[in-house]
Amino acid sequence: MSWMASARHGVREAPAGLALLQELLNTRAPMSYGTDLLVTADDAQPWLTEALATWSRVSGLPGPTLLISSADLRSLRRLRTTFENVLLAVGPEGALPPADVPVSLVPDTDGWVRIVPTGRGTRWLASALWAEALLAQQAGLWPRLKLCNNFECRAAFFDTSRNNSGVWHDVSTCGNTANLRAFRERRRLMGGSGALPPRPTVQGPPSLI
Repeated sequence: MSWMASARHGVREAPAGLALLQELLNTRAPMSYGTDLLVTADDAQPWLTEALATWSRVSGLPGPTLLISSADLRSLRRLRTTFENVLLAVGPEGALPPADVPVSLVPDTDGWVRIVPTGRGTRWLASALWAEALLAQQAGLWPRLKLCNNFECRAAFFDTSRNNSGVWHDVSTCGNTANLRAFRERRRLMGGSGALPPRPTVQGPPSLI
C-alpha cells in the first residue's frame, strides 16, 4: 500500500526533489472524502517515511528517520500553510515571514556545490523543503507548481501545459464543477432565465456530395 499523498489526488508528480514539497501540500484531504494526513501520527508517520525514502532516492542524499509527535504534527500543519501562502504569494499582513532554517553548502567530488538540509526532526524537514523550493526557482520549475483553483480542492499539481496556463488539477472534475457553478450563479442573477449550456454534438464525416 502506498501512502504517497499526491497519488490520492490523482496528480502528476513534480520533478526531482520538488515532489517532496508537493507531497506536503497534498496531505490535505482530497475534496470531501479521505483524511488529512497531518491530523494523527498514525496517518502522518507512514506518509512521511515513504515520502522521505522517495526524496532520498531521487536526490541521492540520505534522509533521516523522523518519528512524529503531537507537537510535530502542529509544526507540519503550520509549515504546510506557510508553503500554501508562498505559492499564492500572500501573507497574513501582506508580506511573508523569512524562512529561518539552516542549510549546508557541500562541494561534491566534481566541484559542484550542493545544498544539503541540516537540523533535526521537523527542522530538518523544513530545511529540505525550503532548499527544494530554492532549487526549483533556480531551475525555472517553481511557477509550474500550483494549487488547484477550486477552493474546495486545492490539490497541488505540476502544470505541464506548454504555456503554463493550467488552473485546475483536473479539468474534468474541478474545471467542470467550477464552470457549472459559475453558470448557475449567472442564471440566478438573471432571474433564472438563462438557458442551459449547449450539449456537445458529435459530427460525422463531411459529405462527399
